[in-house]
Amino acid sequence: MMAESYDVIIVGAGPSGSTAARFLAKDGAKVLVIDKRQEIGAPKRCAEGIDISGLRNVGLEPDSKWAVNEIDGAVLYAPNGKSVPIDPKGMGYILERKVFEKHLAALAIGAGAKYMVKTEFVDIVRENGKIAGIKAQHLGMKFTASAKLIIAADGRESKVAKAAGIDTTNKLKDYHSGFQYEMAGLRKIGERKLHIFFGNDVAPKGYVWIFPKGDGIANVGIGIVGTMSEDGKRASDYLDKFIASKPEIFAGASPIEINAGGVSVSSGLEKICADNLLIAGDAAQLVNPIHGGGIALAMHSGMLAAQTALDALEKDDFSEKFLCRYEKQWEETRGKRMRKLMKLRMFSERLTDYDLDALAEILHGEDIMDLTDAKFTGFVKLLAKNPKVLALAGKYLVS
Repeated sequence: MMAESYDVIIVGAGPSGSTAARFLAKDGAKVLVIDKRQEIGAPKRCAEGIDISGLRNVGLEPDSKWAVNEIDGAVLYAPNGKSVPIDPKGMGYILERKVFEKHLAALAIGAGAKYMVKTEFVDIVRENGKIAGIKAQHLGMKFTASAKLIIAADGRESKVAKAAGIDTTNKLKDYHSGFQYEMAGLRKIGERKLHIFFGNDVAPKGYVWIFPKGDGIANVGIGIVGTMSEDGKRASDYLDKFIASKPEIFAGASPIEINAGGVSVSSGLEKICADNLLIAGDAAQLVNPIHGGGIALAMHSGMLAAQTALDALEKDDFSEKFLCRYEKQWEETRGKRMRKLMKLRMFSERLTDYDLDALAEILHGEDIMDLTDAKFTGFVKLLAKNPKVLALAGKYLVS
């Protein structure tokens, strides 16, 4: 195929890539988006939760076509079964991600972006030592395309970033094993609440989740630190054991979809920009290190990448020095909070079941909301009567 020229090429049509494409194309940039999948949005590998602020941040409003269930809170369960309800500040939703990602792509295409699915990135093209485009393969046909800027939005351990010489390897300590069923036929579960279960017998250094989609359907999944599993048990083994232990919820239920894979729980790569290159979303490990969730963060990073790209096009400056304003914007808007939450993850992974049970006795929903918002002062004060946990909190949360 003949080489074509674009202002920006985006590799990856997930939430970060399609959000970047929409903002770029809407402002008149010539954009190509490629994705190796033959169907955008599948497989989902996601619990599909998002809050309303994450949507509105990038100019979206919930639509029942893809926002399939409204969520008004969560319930956390300690190892001893004690529950702690949480009432968040804003509404949340469970998405039908396969529909949602297509919607994001359709918005970008409607704004003028060009998409090519079943198109695999092969390598970076360089001219005079600088990134100048990509080599790719579409339906067995190889082609090259040139661009002033590449946005790597191709997921965990990004091939594009690696080809550009950036180390995207997930550290073992920042990598959890995940497994999820989408199940039908659930009963006796609050369908407007997220349900999250803790305990080292339930999920070593992780948790089990039930994210209801309505009508007795829910994403039921687990994330664990694989190196902490008992006798080599897999994440799926722990999840199956959990499901068997809850007949009041799962009796008569069956899976209608299975998803599995590694979950990054990092707080971001050390470097997310270079000459003629920006890295967004999961490719940059821009996820919440507490739970690995990243839809809203991915879209936010895609929006910031687009804003930086538009500035670079206007100034005709694609140097690392100029493009790294994207990195600074990320740090100011989300990065600082994610790095604090990384400390909270380090703290929580060192708690025993006894510690978790003790915390469930003293914590209220508003305390947990403060923790997830990286506000630790009040929590540390609550621990005054628990010297062991207080010492851990002092080590990881106070700095």
